[in-house]
Amino acid sequence: MTLGLRERKKMATRQALHEAAVALSIEHGLDKVTVEAIADAAEVSRRTFSNYFASKEEALLHGDQQRVRQLVDAVRERPRSEPPWAALTAAAVGLQQRLGARDPHWVAQVRLVRRHPSLVARQVSAYASMEDELTAELAARGPRPMRARVMAAAFLVAMRVAVQEWLDRPAGTSLPDVMRESLDEMSTAFQ
Repeated sequence: MTLGLRERKKMATRQALHEAAVALSIEHGLDKVTVEAIADAAEVSRRTFSNYFASKEEALLHGDQQRVRQLVDAVRERPRSEPPWAALTAAAVGLQQRLGARDPHWVAQVRLVRRHPSLVARQVSAYASMEDELTAELAARGPRPMRARVMAAAFLVAMRVAVQEWLDRPAGTSLPDVMRESLDEMSTAFQ
């Protein structure tokens, strides 16, 4: 699907606001950053900010929502004949290999979220909103609805654990390898 100019501009504005929120929060600390400062840094009005995000926290976590959306899309693209957990694992590892792990803005954002319990709660909430889509995709592959929901939730937890574990490991550690390790640990429940 090709996006028109208007949609591309909207995406660019949303991304600029997200990047400004991350950069300012890292530089000054989340508590000292205002919506006005984010809007100024992205060179848009406060009203424009409000058209895209309800809060500075939402703007900051936009990148996570994008990654989870891409993950759901990657699962959707896996062959229907593939077992659900295998599809989840292959989609997650493949997506991470395409995105690359050491995006400094993403790593800084993850570290920032880690230091702020309120952001962790919002992040979990954002993941929960995508859990329904992931559950539907898994259920279409055959598991009972309850099992599909548990599998989707467990998968998202395993992904979050993998990223946190990866941050604690030495530089140069492969995030896809840590993801595989975390997903393998969780997979025993779904074999």
